[in-house]
Amino acid sequence: MKKVFVACLGLLLLSRLAGAQPAGPRSPRQLFPGLFEAVQLGRIFPDNKTFVDAVPLEAPAVVLAAYEEQRRLPGFDLGRFVRAYFRLPETSASGYHTRVAGGIRHHLDTLWTVLRRPGQDSVAPYSSLLPLPRPYVVPGGRFREVYYWDSYFTMLGLRVSGRPELMRGMLDNFAFLITRYGFVPNGNRTYYLTRSQPPFFSRMVELLAQEQGDTVLRRYHQPLLREYLFWMAGADSVAAGAAFRSVVRLPGGEILNRYWDRSEEPREESYLEDVTAARRSAQPPGQFYRNVRAAAASGWDFSSRWFVPGQGLESIRTTSLVPVDLNCLLYQLELTLARSSRLQLETAAARRFQDRAAARAKALQRYCWNARAGWFQDYDWEQRRLAPVRTLAGMFPLESGLATPAQARKAAAVLRQEFLQAGGLLTTLTTTDQQWDAPNAWAPLQWVAVQGLLRYQQHELAATVARRWMELNYRVFQRTGKLMEKYDVVNTAALGGGGEYPLQDGFGWTNGVLLDLLQRYPAPTQEPAGGE
Repeated sequence: MKKVFVACLGLLLLSRLAGAQPAGPRSPRQLFPGLFEAVQLGRIFPDNKTFVDAVPLEAPAVVLAAYEEQRRLPGFDLGRFVRAYFRLPETSASGYHTRVAGGIRHHLDTLWTVLRRPGQDSVAPYSSLLPLPRPYVVPGGRFREVYYWDSYFTMLGLRVSGRPELMRGMLDNFAFLITRYGFVPNGNRTYYLTRSQPPFFSRMVELLAQEQGDTVLRRYHQPLLREYLFWMAGADSVAAGAAFRSVVRLPGGEILNRYWDRSEEPREESYLEDVTAARRSAQPPGQFYRNVRAAAASGWDFSSRWFVPGQGLESIRTTSLVPVDLNCLLYQLELTLARSSRLQLETAAARRFQDRAAARAKALQRYCWNARAGWFQDYDWEQRRLAPVRTLAGMFPLESGLATPAQARKAAAVLRQEFLQAGGLLTTLTTTDQQWDAPNAWAPLQWVAVQGLLRYQQHELAATVARRWMELNYRVFQRTGKLMEKYDVVNTAALGGGGEYPLQDGFGWTNGVLLDLLQRYPAPTQEPAGGE
């Protein structure tokens, strides 16, 4: 009884902490008011992320005073001023070139070194980078910091490459962020401290536990619990048919979750894009920015998944939807917490998390399964109906084991008939200029689909998807010497496109997924026997 009381008291305390997150360090817009807007709206750099990643060479007060003094002078050049007072960032793989003849495996092994960053006790004063205590891997290109959901797929490759210490270090970093800020930010930047990303932390814990045993679950039990409370903050008080932060209570009283961001301002890293897009939207600016930020939290920034059908970004309504993939990840978090609670001998807590997982699975079956279409879809909680857009997120219930065998068979048939293309699986069935739509495809979604098919004994289709994707990766590598952030799976002679920024190479999660798939399926082309 005493152990149960202590556990409940700890849950109450953590719940309060989750609802009142500590204030983080100031972001570039907060540090440089006026100058920030002038730089970002003036498109001083082609990519708005350049300035927010730049490091000031003087204290903000000194920089702002110099700006106020100089900007009124004849011939003032804002770009020259910024370059004088800030150190500009480099791309993550700057200066790295591979020799294609050395082979893709050699390329991948070398890239772990190129994309690795050391742990830091501190960073340069007023930098937007948040220090992390242990080494970590960045995605590549313009993405110079760790990203939350990317890291799980990167870790798949690190496991294949025999780098468990780097995996452990990345897990420690995420636990550090949860302890420090109450959640895992989108990335370790001050301007990401208002949102998280798809909650893969429990999956990372389970991945390392497969290698190192149950002590891993004991080690990360408290961070797992703290993250869960972040996502569930307000669940006890939200009314049916209403939402609070990340929590939605559905008409039947069930609790599911949505993506959310605490801010109603333009994203600092895409400031000009957001301000420009807001002018085209009928939504109040704060509502529009919140929906844009919530889509960024989903990782799917941007996709017709979040839009009114037939319309564009101006119609975005991310916070109106209960995403099927997010809730599958939280289902898995609840199961992991049930398991880690049992290891802590907290049987009442274990039973509670098991019951919550079962309730979430039942709710997903009720609200997200489209029997007519044979597919799992997002749920529009405001309009009380299934969201109309079918996306590859519908494979998460198979990967999570939530689907029935009959549902899995129907979903596999839809996948083969509608999503499968020459180079792999489409992200959605709608072709737009957004990067998370057709004709683009992304490594993490290919991996989820393959795992879901394997879980329900759809081995032939899983192999087809995996091999088509791997062959596309190989062909692009042979042509460019690079692995890419995303790919065009319809016209395999073209490169992936769309979105707010140019195609990035590197690329952490593509590398990780390819290495993991190579464990099961033979290489699609003949690799050199050795390295360079």
